[in-house]
Amino acid sequence: MSETSAPSPVPSPAPVPTPLVLAGAGKMGGALLKGWLAGGLDPADTVVLDPHPSPEIADLCAARGIRLNPTPPSGGAAPAGALVLGVKPQALEEAAPALSAWIGPDTLVVSILAGKTIADLRRRLPGAGPIVRAMPNLPASIGRGATGAVGSPEVGAEARAAADALLAGAGLVAWLDDERLIDAVTAVSGSGPAYVFLLAEALAEAGIAAGLPRDLAERLARATVAGSGALLDGDPREAGQLRRDVTSPGGTTAAALAVLMREGGLPDLLGEAVAAARRRAGELSG
Repeated sequence: MSETSAPSPVPSPAPVPTPLVLAGAGKMGGALLKGWLAGGLDPADTVVLDPHPSPEIADLCAARGIRLNPTPPSGGAAPAGALVLGVKPQALEEAAPALSAWIGPDTLVVSILAGKTIADLRRRLPGAGPIVRAMPNLPASIGRGATGAVGSPEVGAEARAAADALLAGAGLVAWLDDERLIDAVTAVSGSGPAYVFLLAEALAEAGIAAGLPRDLAERLARATVAGSGALLDGDPREAGQLRRDVTSPGGTTAAALAVLMREGGLPDLLGEAVAAARRRAGELSG
């Protein structure tokens, strides 16, 4: 598995085939769109397909001159250079005929649909050539996401570079050698933000139980989780080393970690949680 990461939330101008068509501009699709525009993508080369766009997306398209829900190309008109699928997974079946009108033999299809395999996409979009399946996560909305991606056999170096540029607008991109690893990516980074939010939630509740006012406990928990994440991101040391460095023998942190790390504690629970998420991701495929 290889990785690339964006040095900042604003990527370099994306060397992507155009026109770039985004099908589905919800939270994740909308976040990608904003990243592409911030990276220098020409709005005139951008199309958004969404039957029910949010007011924010509609206003963005109007303000930037992005074509919103135009008539699909026909009669030999040029298809999309790249088509990014951000529709709800359950809506793919219904949307596929209209989306197919945008696909030519050289169109790069990038899917961020949870549970939809490359084979699923190929069945529903039979005219597609190179397909990249990707799994971003919620921090992509602020350019700090983590995305796992895998390409079909038709994805060569040029198509992979284009897909990488599209996805890097959301943060780190990790390329996988085996599509079966996508379920594990979903369980770790796709669902991972919820685990971190639960940690902040539980830490605040524990602070309240220890006697802190709710507002103070919540502010301390939020700042602690956010600050620790920023430190982890900026420090080259492994997470385990950072934990050991902040743990004085016989101190308060050591007493707390003895509880968290005992048999059946946090490491075991996270292992079970990731395994459960991975199993469910597999069940949802198809």
